[in-house]
This record gives sequence, structure tokens and C-alpha cells, in this order.
Amino acid sequence: MIRRGGADGASFELAVITPRGRASVTALPKGHIDGGETALAAAAREVQEETGLSTELIEKLGDVKYVYRFRGKTIFKVVSFFLFKHASGEIDQLTPEMRVEVDRAHWIPLSDAGRKLSYPGEREMVGKALEILSRA
Repeated sequence: MIRRGGADGASFELAVITPRGRASVTALPKGHIDGGETALAAAAREVQEETGLSTELIEKLGDVKYVYRFRGKTIFKVVSFFLFKHASGEIDQLTPEMRVEVDRAHWIPLSDAGRKLSYPGEREMVGKALEILSRA
């Protein structure tokens, strides 16, 4: 999720989260697809639940595939990422239910995201977003 920001209003800012109990992590909002949802609908819902912001689709960025271990099991996961622009809402205006997963949501300069995001796949998606925005 991006918005126009910065002192000149011409640069972009990116909505990021700090997951609950992981103060050193800066990440993009994401989550599971609920029954009957498309990847796009799930992504928009997760952004709203984790940041408090409503979205408008620009375009799909791509998928990141990765493997992790959870409770002794190997999990294979595919996460679809979409480039959204800010439609409405105030960041970090989260209900107590939303705070179960997120400690904080905030804006960072999009140009800093490659250094600040904790996960390589998310940094790759930001690179794709910058490429798309540079053509616009």
C-alpha cells in the first residue's frame, strides 16, 4: 500500500507493520486466504485488518514462494503481493482485535523500503513496485 507523501508530496510512502512481539521486524501486511476468497480480496482485507487502511488496486506485483518450520512441521507457502494505493483510513487506528497480530502500523519512505523491510521476498516486491511507479 502506497500513498503520496514526503515534504514535497511527490515521493511515495509505504504502509508497513511491526508484527506482535517482533519489535525488530518491519514487514508488509499479509495473511491467509479465507474460504471462498480470491488472493486479491484476501490481500485487501489483510491490509485493512493490519493497518486500518482501505485500498485501491494498482496491479499485482507477483508471488513469493518460501518454506519455513512451525511446530516441527515444514510449511510451504506462496504469498501473492499486490500494489495498492491508499483509498481511505488512518494508519494504525486498530481495534484491540486487530492488535492481536500487529503491534504497530506506520508509513516509511518507499525509497527506504529495500533497506528497512526484514524479508528478502518483500524487498523484491518493493523493487517491482518502484519499477512500475517509475513508468507511470
